[in-house]
Parts: sequence; structure tokens; C-alpha cells
Amino acid sequence: MYFTGIDIGSTCAKLAVMDEEKRLILKHVQPTGWSSVDTAASIYDRMKSRGIDLEESVCVATGYGRISVPYADKTVTEITCHGKGAVWIHDCKTGMVIDIGGQDTKVIRLENGQVKDFVMNDKCSAGTGRFLEVMANSMALSPDQLCALAASGGGVTISSMCTVFAESEVISLIGRGEKRENIAYAVAESIVNKVVSLASRLSTGEGPVCLTGGLCECDYIRKILGEKLRCGVIASPEGRYAGAIGAALTAAEYGMRKRGK
Repeated sequence: MYFTGIDIGSTCAKLAVMDEEKRLILKHVQPTGWSSVDTAASIYDRMKSRGIDLEESVCVATGYGRISVPYADKTVTEITCHGKGAVWIHDCKTGMVIDIGGQDTKVIRLENGQVKDFVMNDKCSAGTGRFLEVMANSMALSPDQLCALAASGGGVTISSMCTVFAESEVISLIGRGEKRENIAYAVAESIVNKVVSLASRLSTGEGPVCLTGGLCECDYIRKILGEKLRCGVIASPEGRYAGAIGAALTAAEYGMRKRGK
């Protein structure tokens, strides 16, 4: 029996497959593309090619495109799945989870392994991976290159709260001949400041802060986030799969209940 979690986000789709011992035996990430339905079909084919028989599996889907997974036994919100995934990855039951996603940022408060509260930045892409991508494109950089440059910059700020106006600010800074690293610094600061503003609404100072999502492996973002929150921020390469891992864990719970265990 396999327990499969599929997290179809606005930018990337993640797959996590666990065995009956809840060991992670397969993980995969791919661009979501324009069609969540096509993405779900592609993930299905990948599982078949790796010998994962969906007739012998329980599948839970989460994320932006969760309703587009026709072979899922159940759908669950990404808040619940990111909470479960962070607990499994970091072995912490009380603390805060910050997921900087493609189109939204989620801050989740955990208590005793359960989601206690959450807030989302879902009405504007400022403070998200999409914001970083737009700004990096304006500077002819990849998001990773921008974050690496930001570590050696300083002295510049971006004041606009809107992504469109912020991009105009970046273009103006480029036109004035501002150093690339200083503009990169301003972009990273803008993202982190918006995340910190969200996090301050839930922070109690108890437990660690776990960073998940596509930026969880960006050391510079993690560093300045910790400085502004005045606490350590922990991350793992598996953090970008947190939603899919949480969905796989939910599939395990669902499957065990169906088997009467």
C-alpha cells in the first residue's frame, strides 16, 4: 500500500509518496503549467513509470489545483497539509510555519501538532515567489541569482506595495545606474518585510519558525527573515514538498481508517 500526496500549486506541482511505514520513497516537482488537469495526468504517468500502482494506493490532493486530480480519494486544504508536512519534516509540534508560495504566502501557527490559526497574503503577489520572479526578470536574473546578489547589497528600498508599481521602481533604479546588488537587496527586503508583517499577527514566541515553499533553500531569505523576526528560522530541502508530504500523511490516516486500523 502506498500513500500519495499531490500538491498542485499555482507555479509548481509537487508529489510525495510514502510507504506503510510513512517513509518518503518518492518525491517529484514540476511546473504546473497552464492546465492543472494536464499536470495531474503527467504526475499519474510518472507514478506508473516508477511502479506506484494507484489501485494499491490512497491519494490525497491539495493546493490551488487540487480539484483537478480525478484519481484523488480525498482533497484537503493546503493549510492543513503544510502544517502536517512541517511537523513531519522538522519534528516540531509547536511553532510557526511560513510558506512563501508562488501566488500567496501562508503563515501557520501550530500547537501540539495541530493548526491553531493562520493568515494568508492572497490578494496581492507582493511578498511571494511571483513577486521575486517578476523582479528578477526585470533585472535579467534568475530568482536564485537575485537572492545571491542581495547578500552583498544595501542602501536601497522599494516603497511600492503593488507588484506592478514595484517593478516600475526597479526599472527606474536600473535606469539611474543603481548597482544590481543594491536593487536585489531592496527586492529581498521588500519580500521579507511583507512576510514579517503577516507573521507578526500570529507570533507568540513559542517554538521554532519553519520555512517551507520554493524559497526554503534560499539562505539569504532565511537569514534576514530570522533577523527581522528575532529568532532562528529552520529550513530543509524537503520544505518545498511540505504540502505534498502533509497530503501523503493525510492519505495514510485516511487509508488506515478505511482499513479499520
